Amino acid sequence: MTVENNKPEEQVEDVTVETAAQEAVAEEQQAEQVEEAVVDALEGTVETGDDLAQQLEAMTEEMAKVKDQALRAVAEAQNIKRRAEQDVEKAHKFALEKFVDALVPVVDSLEKGIESAEQAEGAHEALVEGMNLTLKQFLDALGRFKVEQENPEGQPFDPNFHQAMSMIPNPDVEPNTVLNVFQKGYKLNGRLVRPAMVVVSK
Repeated sequence: MTVENNKPEEQVEDVTVETAAQEAVAEEQQAEQVEEAVVDALEGTVETGDDLAQQLEAMTEEMAKVKDQALRAVAEAQNIKRRAEQDVEKAHKFALEKFVDALVPVVDSLEKGIESAEQAEGAHEALVEGMNLTLKQFLDALGRFKVEQENPEGQPFDPNFHQAMSMIPNPDVEPNTVLNVFQKGYKLNGRLVRPAMVVVSK
């Protein structure tokens, strides 16, 4: 009886050990599967992070390009605006240039008339006085519109504003000095309208 009773107990123990071993193997396999899944997930996260970093870098570069283009566009707009303002300013300042160029011969005629009247014989004081007054009014009117008369007699010759008609030796003055003025020059807002025609010392 005792022997018969021991055999089933041994079988039960063997079954229990085998079952426990199988469960241990199963748990180990399950743990390995979980570990592999975790590793795969982590690798996927790393790959996704790399992709995001690349995308972020690309977007940053694109934003820098867009910002640079915007700054260039703003600078160009400012330059265009400044040039337009300068053009408008010049148009206002020099709109009378052709008009002044047409008027200055009238001043020349008045001055020549006064000169002739002063040299003529007889009593022409009233005529000369009237012509001088007319000339003064004319020059004052031109002056209100920023027109300047240039009479460079005795001044150094300046090719930017003077046109030399001839050169005469004169030991009493420095070379390149304006000796005589055939025709006076005119400037509008500092810009030359007509150069003075002059005789210059050698």
